[in-house]
Amino acid sequence: MDKSGPAQRIDKWLWHARFARTRTLAARLAVSGQLRLDRARVTRASAMVRPGNVLTLALGGHIHILRITALAERRGSAADAQLLYDRIDAPAQRLGTAGQRPPARPAAGEAGAPARRPQGAGRPTKKDRRALKAFINRNFSEM
Repeated sequence: MDKSGPAQRIDKWLWHARFARTRTLAARLAVSGQLRLDRARVTRASAMVRPGNVLTLALGGHIHILRITALAERRGSAADAQLLYDRIDAPAQRLGTAGQRPPARPAAGEAGAPARRPQGAGRPTKKDRRALKAFINRNFSEM
C-alpha cells in the first residue's frame, strides 16, 4: 500500500461513492468489520484510503470488490460517484450462493403453496373466515 499521495477517510469515501446514504451509516459500516482494505480488515472509520487501494465490502447480500481510482471533495451525482472506483468483481455475486439458484417456490394449487386471494378482493368476509376455520380444524382433526 502506497503511503504517499492524497488520502481520505474511508467513511467519507464510502459516502461520496454512494455506498452509504449518510456519513453516519458509512462510519457504522466501516466499524462493523464488513470492509477489507487491501485484504486487511477495517475496524475504524478513520482508516485512510488512496487511489489504487482495493476495497472489499459485503453490502446488501452482495460482495463488492472495488479498486479506488479517485477521491472526491464533495458528494456528487450517482454518475460522478461511479467514477471514483472500478469494479473488479462480477456485479451479481451473492453471499453464500456460489452459483446456486434459490429453490423454486411451489405453484398455486400445489402442496406447500401459500393461499392466494384474488387481487382487489379486500378483507375476508365472515363466510370466508368460517370456511378457513373449518378447513383448518378438519385438517388438524385428521392427524
